[in-house]
Amino acid sequence: MGKYLLRRLLSSVILVAIAASLAYLLAAGSLNPRANYTGRQPPIPVGVVDSTLSEYNLNDKTPLLERYGTWVSGLVRGDFGKTWDGGSVNQQMGQRVGVSLRLLLIGTLLGSALGVAVGAFAAIRQYRISDRTIGVASFVIMAVPVFVLATLLSMGATGLNNAVGHTLIEYTGEYNPALSGIDELLNRLNHLILPTISLCLGQIAFYSRIQRNMMLDVLGQDFVRTAQAKGLSRRTALVKHALRTALVPAATYFAFAFGTMLTGATFTEKIFGWHGMGEWLVDSIQHNDTNAVAAVALFAAVCVLVAGVLSDLLVAALDPRVRVS
Repeated sequence: MGKYLLRRLLSSVILVAIAASLAYLLAAGSLNPRANYTGRQPPIPVGVVDSTLSEYNLNDKTPLLERYGTWVSGLVRGDFGKTWDGGSVNQQMGQRVGVSLRLLLIGTLLGSALGVAVGAFAAIRQYRISDRTIGVASFVIMAVPVFVLATLLSMGATGLNNAVGHTLIEYTGEYNPALSGIDELLNRLNHLILPTISLCLGQIAFYSRIQRNMMLDVLGQDFVRTAQAKGLSRRTALVKHALRTALVPAATYFAFAFGTMLTGATFTEKIFGWHGMGEWLVDSIQHNDTNAVAAVALFAAVCVLVAGVLSDLLVAALDPRVRVS
């Protein structure tokens, strides 16, 4: 098992290096950081712009491969370079990764767990009213785009706040900087409510459909009937044997979903004013910020790598055959 995971890790590192290199070359070849300095009043001399862009390794007059070599040499030392306005990419990334983790960790774990529970419940009650209701609700939620769902939640919170006469639910930003201690903690939790609901609903709908189908495949298997014939209650047989077996293929979805969501919650971060990685990616593309875009792409590739290793560990924990082989 250890050798298998080590081989997977090494191959993933190579794939991350290739993906990050392609992302940098694509960003450096297509984005135009010089556009940030044109059209200003008073005009900035061309020589000043060139020297500034060269200092940040963003000068389009420098050959692409030379810029790539400079970027890689900095990356080896742990330096992601400068943003188009001279800021530190490392500093920006450190701040925004923490914001995205605080926003997405609870939403992803909660959405996955509830999705599995709802899907298992629907499978056990196949074709009953509750199963059909869950199915219709899931398809409706999946059909509604995330930004529409988040906007509806914001409108609902506004209406509720107006109805009660004070701000009962906060929905803009991460917290109120004027607070401290337990008040700050409670304020942070309040700000998490709507973004978490926005993230959870789609995952619950999606995973419930997957888990329902996986459960239906194993409910009629011999090992479930054998477990009940040996004296286990139906609930124990379903949870200990059927649900565990059905979770094996779904574990891969959970792990990779978390890896991709760290940079994919752009709409949620934008609408609720959280300054995380998704918002940074959009802003960086708008400002032709090559080093920042490359840093986000590298971070996304690393997240997928970690998700792949996590997926292997989850499958090994759930399926004894993987550990034996």
